[in-house]
Amino acid sequence: MSQKNYVVVGGSHGIGLGIVQRLVAKGASVTVLSRTSDHLTELAGVTHIAVDVTTDDITGSMMPDSIHGLAYCPGSINLGPIRGVKPETMIADFNINVVGAVKCVQAAMAAMKNAGHSSIVTFSTVAVGQGLPMHASVAAAKGAVEGLSRSLAAELAPTVRVNCIAPSLTDTPLAARLLSSDEKKAAMGKRHPLGRVGMADDIAAMAEFLLCDQSPWITGQVFAVDGGMSTLRVS
Repeated sequence: MSQKNYVVVGGSHGIGLGIVQRLVAKGASVTVLSRTSDHLTELAGVTHIAVDVTTDDITGSMMPDSIHGLAYCPGSINLGPIRGVKPETMIADFNINVVGAVKCVQAAMAAMKNAGHSSIVTFSTVAVGQGLPMHASVAAAKGAVEGLSRSLAAELAPTVRVNCIAPSLTDTPLAARLLSSDEKKAAMGKRHPLGRVGMADDIAAMAEFLLCDQSPWITGQVFAVDGGMSTLRVS
């Protein structure tokens, strides 16, 4: 993987940081676009660009000259009953999950072309395929991410592969409110056939696989990495 360049949007925390750590461990050069540089200063081979994908312009000047893979990790977990969902919440969810991804892909297009072949990884949620109460806003936005990913996979083939990962609840800063105690983690873990919630590296491992050379004939797919929650019933 040495000599290859990757872009991780939202790579300073959680799953995004896990992806960055995995890529630099194998000798890659990684450009991180995020609001903060927490936990990145100690990593060799990382360039940080301070940017907010929801409000700032994303331009090709922020990107390396060639990009072999791009992971778009920003997301949201706005949960609540449908009677209380406000239009501004749905717009904010759509902007960070979908519009931000489009802006970053557009900015990276020339550099991905320079790489010859490239890969894009996006992120959905188990709540799109399964249907969970209280998830109307985030599931709607992430459903759009899945549609966007398949559309991009068709449009950018054969030189750019595009795949999407749909995790279940994962122990990251984004989910801190839902996993704020050992009791909550245990209760949430019991909902999964594998008996625990996800860890950032569980998801980052799949993202690394899809971004890199081990998956050259995979595109247009949505992968459930969810402890079996979307497909299994064990009790």
